[in-house]
Amino acid sequence: MATLKPKAAGAGCVTELLATLDHPHKAGIERLRALILGLDRRITEAIKWNAPSFRLDDHFATFRLYPPKNIQLILHTGATAKSNTRAFAIDDPEGLLAWPASDRCVLTLASAEELASHEAAVLGIVRQWIAQL
Repeated sequence: MATLKPKAAGAGCVTELLATLDHPHKAGIERLRALILGLDRRITEAIKWNAPSFRLDDHFATFRLYPPKNIQLILHTGATAKSNTRAFAIDDPEGLLAWPASDRCVLTLASAEELASHEAAVLGIVRQWIAQL
């Protein structure tokens, strides 16, 4: 079962949270975190909804740590609901995304090994998302 520290903000707090995280896919989560942070030097991170979350002007991606059965990253349009949401179009030839709404999708990977085998596609998905913000 994943265990978390209380809500906090800032990259140091993300590092602290991950240091204490008991999750079967912790290595994959840490690898995906590094990949996202490496996409653009303007990307920062904080704890949002008790999980690592990434932002430019607003939050755009947040890990879903529960249930701890896989690696999940929610791609979204911010920390608060917006009235002017629009549909996003993401090229996903490997079928890694599920779309609960037109402005929010869930990237799901079974393991760190699956992340490694789909790394280019995952980076492409996140880049496309950022470009449409």
